[in-house]
Amino acid sequence: MAEDKLQKYQPLIKELKAQLGDPNFDKIFDQMTKDISKPDRFLLKMEMSRLSQPIARFIDLRGQVDGEVKPYEYEGKQHFMDDLAIEVFEREIERHGKYTLAVYEEVMQTENNFRVMQKKALDNESLINDIAPDLPNHAKLIRFASYESRIEERMNYSIKISIELGKGHSVSGTTSDISLSGAKIKIPAKERVKPSQLVSVRLIGLEQEFELGLKDGIQYEVVAVEPLSREQQHVRLKRTFIENSNSFDEFLNSFIHGNKRRYKVNLDNTMDAIICKGYEQYYHPRVSSLFVFISQAEQLLLPTIALTNENNAFINYYFEDERKTSCLYQILSQTRLSTMLALPSAVKESILYCFTHIKEGKIYHYSAFDFELAKQAQLRNLFVAYGAQKNSWRTFKVQLMPSHHEDAFIPLSLPANASKNIEKLNKPPTPRVQSHINNVKYLALITDISSEHQKEAYKKVLFDKSIVNQLKIFGRGKALNPPKLEVVSLEYVNLRSHKRYLYKTAVVIHIDNHTEVSGYTLDLSVMGLQVQLAQPTTMTKGDIIHLDLPDLQKITKQYTLSNLRYEVVAVSKTKTTINLKVSKLTDLPQVASEFFKLLIDSNKDKLQPCKESPRIPGLSTALRNMITKSVCQFPFYLHKETSHYKIGAVGVGLYPTPIHRLLMYYHNAKQGQLNIRPLFPSGFVEGALTEAVRKHSRKSKPLKYNLFVSFDSNEKELSKALKSHCIEKGEPQEPLTLFLKKAVSKNILFVFHLHVSKTGRPDTDYLANELRYVSHYALHKAKELEEGLWKVTGVCDLIDVTDEHLRTLDLDNKLVTAMKLRKQAWLKSILS
Repeated sequence: MAEDKLQKYQPLIKELKAQLGDPNFDKIFDQMTKDISKPDRFLLKMEMSRLSQPIARFIDLRGQVDGEVKPYEYEGKQHFMDDLAIEVFEREIERHGKYTLAVYEEVMQTENNFRVMQKKALDNESLINDIAPDLPNHAKLIRFASYESRIEERMNYSIKISIELGKGHSVSGTTSDISLSGAKIKIPAKERVKPSQLVSVRLIGLEQEFELGLKDGIQYEVVAVEPLSREQQHVRLKRTFIENSNSFDEFLNSFIHGNKRRYKVNLDNTMDAIICKGYEQYYHPRVSSLFVFISQAEQLLLPTIALTNENNAFINYYFEDERKTSCLYQILSQTRLSTMLALPSAVKESILYCFTHIKEGKIYHYSAFDFELAKQAQLRNLFVAYGAQKNSWRTFKVQLMPSHHEDAFIPLSLPANASKNIEKLNKPPTPRVQSHINNVKYLALITDISSEHQKEAYKKVLFDKSIVNQLKIFGRGKALNPPKLEVVSLEYVNLRSHKRYLYKTAVVIHIDNHTEVSGYTLDLSVMGLQVQLAQPTTMTKGDIIHLDLPDLQKITKQYTLSNLRYEVVAVSKTKTTINLKVSKLTDLPQVASEFFKLLIDSNKDKLQPCKESPRIPGLSTALRNMITKSVCQFPFYLHKETSHYKIGAVGVGLYPTPIHRLLMYYHNAKQGQLNIRPLFPSGFVEGALTEAVRKHSRKSKPLKYNLFVSFDSNEKELSKALKSHCIEKGEPQEPLTLFLKKAVSKNILFVFHLHVSKTGRPDTDYLANELRYVSHYALHKAKELEEGLWKVTGVCDLIDVTDEHLRTLDLDNKLVTAMKLRKQAWLKSILS
């Protein structure tokens, strides 16, 4: 009740707080509250008394404000505040004369405080919903690899023209832009023009000033017609060059080059390319699917190249044996690939079940595709039930699609005549790179869709133990000279915080205070070490160890280089090479970091930086381009908006997924936007996901969720057609049983794995040429584009696992079959 009263007087309380430090505050208070009842005046007096109390509360704004937080000392106590908070703190201290509760509360209410921003955002969102509850919250639709290279620069130039449409019928109009070999013009909307039509254009605006020598005008072919308004339409034209007039060509080329600063070059194509490429360069390093390129030699299909990144390398490791030899050539065998290629869809999809068996130090892989197990129910039960008992049990989604080596070259979106350097930069892959990709015919995406829910479900399957030996047909032998799989690491911007240097020095590692392991460093940085051990270790990722640097201790008395605390961040397969990072217990500087900073700064001319140059320069870029041309997943992006994140963009590739089709059906994607918000539970992105991503690190493995979506195809509005639940991977699904049963029996069920990765900074080197070109003509536009890319905070992948998940649910097969048929029929109807 008292809180309600105080809420009523908030404006007055704000005015009174500003006067709290005044010596005549009591008189000011009486004057300002003279028209208020005695009980309410008493409450206000008590509130002022509360705010005036001196406090010793510690202010720590780390992770709470959108600003750089630094130590700040006041009266012997250290606080952590950013510049805005310090400014407010000092102003309020001067006003009140001491550190009071009023000072503290004012500091905690700065406009860049995440909590304050979130409240404002939610209030604004609530207000918008009250005014216009159906207002859409759409994301930008990014069409991967949709940019094109222009032969010439186009100049935005408006002049009067006369266009002859045939049979003596001429129309007046204006140009929108013009280049040597084409133009875009505006003419009345009532005129009928169609593609491929030949027209004659006279540039009246130029003829008034220059002698063009073309009495009959210039012949163009209509490329496209685009409605502009009720009164006008745009017509895109390309020249036929039937005039064969070198003098006019030279004049027009010179005119455009000399006036492009004055009339502005058309930058639309290049700006679109920067946006598209910007989102692509965020996506590729964060994909959780392994890319495997399959080549054809003498009618034989064989995996030849794997492209790895931080998120998918573990899949490649899984398929390696004790010799570090990949067995993918056996798992993706000729017979299996032929069976997949016979499937009807454009992207061939199957589920691959795997486990390993270790015997006499050798690793044997056992694998089976769902189409193989579907032929024999007893054998399927045996494989999944026996395999699920093992720690090595994995389930993968395999997607197979065509891939073409011609796609390896994606030229710049810049016109060839924009600069002398463009021709040098626009070079196709080198002959060496081309030799590796010439025979590539298909691209396989291998995605780990394993889950505890699935594993537990398969453990319950009954099987005949007496026929376990029959699993031998799924085992893979050991070839003496197996085909080599070329493993290529994706090249992208180096996001390491600190440069690494090659340096060898002795280390002694202490584990559990009683075990010692000796070794030496391979490289070092301010925050980490790579160490080669004398013998295999039992250490695992996440372990905390302490180490000594005996040889380096001899060169310094300033630092004690023993018992230094480090965390294990990676262990090699051989267990003899480990990566370490400094582990801090407090925010105080760590001895190792201080020492290595001094060592590196003092010896930069002597230390050799670690170079991570590729074995085949240009191959990674070529493979990335080929992947970009064949995207079949559902990527989307989180943008930072004040205190929370929102879905700012959705990617779509050559092969849109069913969920792309569904969303596009309810919204006209031609407008360049897509409404994805109804796909997720209300508040999930702004709430739980925002908090999880904020605490997440770019170096961490992706956050993983299970998304369950029920779709009612009879509903006309997307928000009513979709109902969903999203849980963290590993959470129990029992509470969703009724939701799933209802979705299968009455609606259409989609089940997804959602992978969320935090991004680093954008790879502006990848976009440097286009950005430089735009900034040359419109610096503000280049800055806007770059600032837009910096807003991207998270990259998400939505992986459809519906078919596999349905196999693990205790549902009537007839209901599942009926639901699948409804789904197929509906998808077919929206495509027809």
